Amino acid sequence: MDVKTSGAVYGLYTMFVYLLALPGGWLADKFFGLRKSVFYGGCLITLGHFCLAFPFMQTFFIGLLLIVMGTGLLKPNISSLVGELYPINDQARRDAGFSIFYMGINIGATIAPVITSYLGEKINWHYGFAAAGIGMLLGVIQYKVTEKSLGDAGLGPAKLSDPVLQSARERNYKAGLIIFGLLLAVFIGLLLTRTITIDPVAVARVSFYAMGGSVILYFSYVLLFEKLDKDEKNKIKVIAIFFLASAMFYAGYEQQGSSLNLFASRYTDRFIGSFEFPAGWFQTVPAGAVIIFVPVFAWLWVWLAKRNLNPSTPVKLSLGLLFMGLGFVVMMGGSMVIVAGSKALPTWLVATYVFNTFGEICLYPIGLSAVSVLSPKKLLGQMMGVWFMSLALGNLSAGMFGGEFDEAAITANPQLLVDLFWVMVKWLFGAAIIVLIISKPLKKLMGDIH
Repeated sequence: MDVKTSGAVYGLYTMFVYLLALPGGWLADKFFGLRKSVFYGGCLITLGHFCLAFPFMQTFFIGLLLIVMGTGLLKPNISSLVGELYPINDQARRDAGFSIFYMGINIGATIAPVITSYLGEKINWHYGFAAAGIGMLLGVIQYKVTEKSLGDAGLGPAKLSDPVLQSARERNYKAGLIIFGLLLAVFIGLLLTRTITIDPVAVARVSFYAMGGSVILYFSYVLLFEKLDKDEKNKIKVIAIFFLASAMFYAGYEQQGSSLNLFASRYTDRFIGSFEFPAGWFQTVPAGAVIIFVPVFAWLWVWLAKRNLNPSTPVKLSLGLLFMGLGFVVMMGGSMVIVAGSKALPTWLVATYVFNTFGEICLYPIGLSAVSVLSPKKLLGQMMGVWFMSLALGNLSAGMFGGEFDEAAITANPQLLVDLFWVMVKWLFGAAIIVLIISKPLKKLMGDIH
């Protein structure tokens, strides 16, 4: 595929991962329960990777479809399953359990690219996909063998005890099923691309505008017709601002798998002696940085809070955008090395990924927490779904932007590489400055939640 097409497919694929969490949660609540949903999701992901192991375009798209469907079942429900393991009043063990869970994810994300990228880039791409399938199969087997350790957690469908929250959840999941039905046609169309003329770039653009338009209509509907009081409307406006900040952030962050990975492959000196390490090995850096720096930031927020210096939620979101922008400033520096006729050292990408991680630590958990407490009770489920749509929109944008890294055009004019990263710097710094300027008005709209 040319870079525009592959970037669009990448963006659509990662977008689906977040969108299908909505119907995935609904299926768990209504039919399967958490435990079976995680198992079925793992099985679908395993089958998807094995489909990618075959060297055919048809099995490629079938594989992607199975993976996003499996992730839609696994991603939202495995976190809930961890929560089900502990009594509500045992917060200490619950926090410890989630810490183990979170660290396990990032340890896996640190190790996995070392294996899959080496096999994919040094031997054959389909071996790399097969290795992911084998790893997932082993995980599913281990999950079933040790399932008795989960006790009664997640055995069957469950409803929330609060009828208002349950009603909100039902509406949210039904909306997710509609989205799933509409967007599933995209992958089916791509699968049939040899007999039906479909342009993934055009599909990505239409999906971008459709998703953006639907979010605008949704917020307008909530503000005009949901019969909210003034305080609730103010908080909805804050969530809308946070949505934009999150979408902008992830349009930069998720370029780790598109433009930044292309930079690693094409323009980075990856030699250690006579061995050229795979470009995918850089993907270990973000997860490794999370393991190292999350405890540092957690300590920092507590230390600042004790001195009444802890930044407000809007300021932390601004810091997240600022760190992401700094990452692309670093990439501009690396690109200038390319303009000068040399290859960039790995340190440019490593520094960028560390800045990206700083940004995510500032923005993602803080934004997620803010949405959970700002949302009116009856709209909580829907607002959490809208938050994840910001991630989906950012992922799609990242794929589309990665499609601009045309190798022939950059070879003819290396300055184009600098200019492309400068676009992201302008957008991210601009967004960071705007959020910082309006942080005080946002704090007033948030009321007593800062």
